[in-house]
Amino acid sequence: MSRNLTADLAADLRNRIVDGVIQPGEKLPSENTLISEFGVSRTVVRSALTHLQAEGLVETERGRGSFALTPPAEGPSPAPGSRAVSSMEDRLQMLDFRIGVETEAAALAARNHTERQLKAAQGALEQFKASSGHPAHSMKADFEFHRAIAAATGNPFYTDCISALGQTMITMPRPRLVADDEQDSRERFEQVVHEHSSIYDAIADGDQAAAAAAMRLHLSNSRRRFTGSARS
Repeated sequence: MSRNLTADLAADLRNRIVDGVIQPGEKLPSENTLISEFGVSRTVVRSALTHLQAEGLVETERGRGSFALTPPAEGPSPAPGSRAVSSMEDRLQMLDFRIGVETEAAALAARNHTERQLKAAQGALEQFKASSGHPAHSMKADFEFHRAIAAATGNPFYTDCISALGQTMITMPRPRLVADDEQDSRERFEQVVHEHSSIYDAIADGDQAAAAAAMRLHLSNSRRRFTGSARS
């Protein structure tokens, strides 16, 4: 009986995350709330959360609660841009792919951008700066910044590629979702802001080499941050 209750609760929470009712980075309802809402025991709640953790949908931090992660794309035969990204290996391969694609995109954006496209990138950058402490907003603004750069290349294939990848391409290290050290979390965020700003400045200056170098450094650092958080 408890097994069915666990499966039902896990399925309900899974649907909320996949459907976007609970956005990546948002905190799930507390254990007490879930106990009250579903009429189940604390053991059932914890078992359901353990299942979701195993699926890569939830990150739980002792004393802070559980947070939704980016759900992997579904489907037995993934279409281009919809391949499931759930394991650590998947995310590292995604970052390697992005380094190749987005480094060149940044260079092209520096050469080809229009004023309107530059303003769109600037707007996404400002939204990202304002998203500190709000992981779901941070992830969305992060993605919009990279999509704006793809659009600024003037090449629709770059735009289509980044748009198809969606927010799944943004690797959100655990410390950006939950952190025992708020100062450490803030410093990590400020570092990403600095990297984004360097990319934007190089594009605005029309410096192709600097834009490519700044993007490569940013994504290489993202890879390092992700592997570091996975080991911690």
